[in-house]
Amino acid sequence: MTTLTAPAKAPTAAPLMRAVRNAHVRFIALRLAALVVLLLVLSLVLFTLQQLSGTDPIAAMLGSNASHSQIEAVRHQLGYDQPAAEQYFRYLNGLLHGNLGTSFRTRHPVSSDIATFLPPTIELVLAALLVALVLAAAFAVTSVAHWKGTWIFRVLLLVGACTPTFLLGIAGLILLYQDLGWLPAGGQVSNPDTAPGGTGFLLIDTLVHGQLGVFGDAVKHLVLPALALGIGPALSIGRVFRSSIAATLGSDYVRTARAKGLTEPRILRRHVFRNAVNAALSMTGLQIGFMFAGTVVVEGVFSWPGIGSYLEQSIAVSDFPAVAGVTFVLAGIYLVANALVDILQSLADPRITL
Repeated sequence: MTTLTAPAKAPTAAPLMRAVRNAHVRFIALRLAALVVLLLVLSLVLFTLQQLSGTDPIAAMLGSNASHSQIEAVRHQLGYDQPAAEQYFRYLNGLLHGNLGTSFRTRHPVSSDIATFLPPTIELVLAALLVALVLAAAFAVTSVAHWKGTWIFRVLLLVGACTPTFLLGIAGLILLYQDLGWLPAGGQVSNPDTAPGGTGFLLIDTLVHGQLGVFGDAVKHLVLPALALGIGPALSIGRVFRSSIAATLGSDYVRTARAKGLTEPRILRRHVFRNAVNAALSMTGLQIGFMFAGTVVVEGVFSWPGIGSYLEQSIAVSDFPAVAGVTFVLAGIYLVANALVDILQSLADPRITL
């Protein structure tokens, strides 16, 4: 008599999916914990530099006409006569509540100054990042595809990326403003009185208020500084993306896709770009930090009313609370951007998480 046995169940993908999901959660949690630790270290470094700077924040805040007794009274009131450890925890508590101190120069809270000057800088950096990504993708694809005539674009991008940012901005002003008259020279708009209030992001505010003419004028003012700021990162990202695409095109699964008769554009979209984008994402995260640092030069060349101009004016008068506040905010943006890039990489390629 033959005994019948039930066929073995085919393995399901559910356990693997759960493992991948749990690994993603662990990876994100660890990355966010590392971000918090780095921000704490940054706050400690800034506090230490402030202690070593030799600047008396109370005397600078009250001015040269304040008497010694007034200075000591305010010092005691604000806790600056307490031990350094207690001052640091008070400083850290202030950071957690958005208190970055008071500017010696403007006499305003640094957080309110940054809230005023940071939106134009973010708008500029995002525009420059868009320029960089478009140029980087064009550089990578044309380099790998070897299309006729595209070498001219690659040479121009290489020359632009090797040129110092301030010189690139001046060259853009001479060519596109002075000689051709295509773009305005500087500032956010031709007439600042037409700029609406709101979020501080001029492009968003003009669209919300329906001021399309001012919006177009703001875009024209944004083109030159965004080009000057974005060309250098474009080459760095493009080179990494090109190398990744070239390596991916030589892989076995791409050869299999070609053997199946898939067209090259479809192979690039479905099999190459996603697997080649991780290294470019890492480089993009690094370049965002470099672009925020480069805004100090670009904003000076184009009279852009952003955080770079505020920082430059604060350094000139040794306004340490303003300098430390801007440093903490920009470094925080850089760290958060890199954390997001790492998380996006893990989502694009689960092998990183596993």
